[in-house]
Amino acid sequence: MRWQGERESSNVEDRRGGGLPGGRTGVGLGTIVIAFVAAWFFGVDPRMVLGLLDEGGPAPVQTQQGPAPAPTDEMGRFVSVVLASTEDTWQQVFTQAGRQYRPPTLVLYSDRIGTACGLGAAAAGPFYCPGDQKLYIDLSFFELMRQRLGAGGDFAYAYVVAHEVGHHVQNLLGTMRQVQSARERAGERQANALSVRLELQADCYAGVWASRSQQARRWLEQGDIEEGIGAAAAVGDDRLQKQMQGVVVPESFTHGSSAQRVHWFRTGMESGQPASCDTFSAP
Repeated sequence: MRWQGERESSNVEDRRGGGLPGGRTGVGLGTIVIAFVAAWFFGVDPRMVLGLLDEGGPAPVQTQQGPAPAPTDEMGRFVSVVLASTEDTWQQVFTQAGRQYRPPTLVLYSDRIGTACGLGAAAAGPFYCPGDQKLYIDLSFFELMRQRLGAGGDFAYAYVVAHEVGHHVQNLLGTMRQVQSARERAGERQANALSVRLELQADCYAGVWASRSQQARRWLEQGDIEEGIGAAAAVGDDRLQKQMQGVVVPESFTHGSSAQRVHWFRTGMESGQPASCDTFSAP
């Protein structure tokens, strides 16, 4: 991606301990992988896993008191540029629909951080909190993607940011609230199925961003699209379950299979239209 020189978002808070992704303490990459897998597949609170594995005591919990600076390192500036492009994309979409888009804030942190949704842990991967309308990312997750999942590259990382912004869009449109209400009334299998459709729609919205940002900036280079598709495939429930536990249990899926995630990312990317992302009506 030719992202250097593009506008950086002003809605980024750099709350990393040392200001650099490498300056983390308390939790190593191996620990992150174990806790990440536990959280993803088995419904285990990653904080419990971290508490068991972190013999040196719990890592410090960061708070969000006071203003935070904008990132100055390369990866921090990169995600700031990606966030800015999502702001442009969704502002255009919402304006065309006669609505107002309120951009989310992206918080960069290390280890753990307090949020309106409770304690956020790097082990759980990037996440969106509807309570404070913020995206939270520990940038070490991108290294995990590259090393453990074989999904590296600028556009792969941009897909992650765009997916989380997709959840923000769902929150603004009321989709997230409707799904949560339905999940509370459903059994476990139905609740998981609803979660899958919510995640696949966020993948499709990420594809919409990819399409529209490319039209506006022409910043994608050869191989970038493949990186994004590869990232969507790498985080499919079936592939991760096969890698980590040797068997695939479809009824336990919460994010969708690799094929589903790739399909919906492609759907959004090829259409460039949010209307194409109705995963809840699809078979």
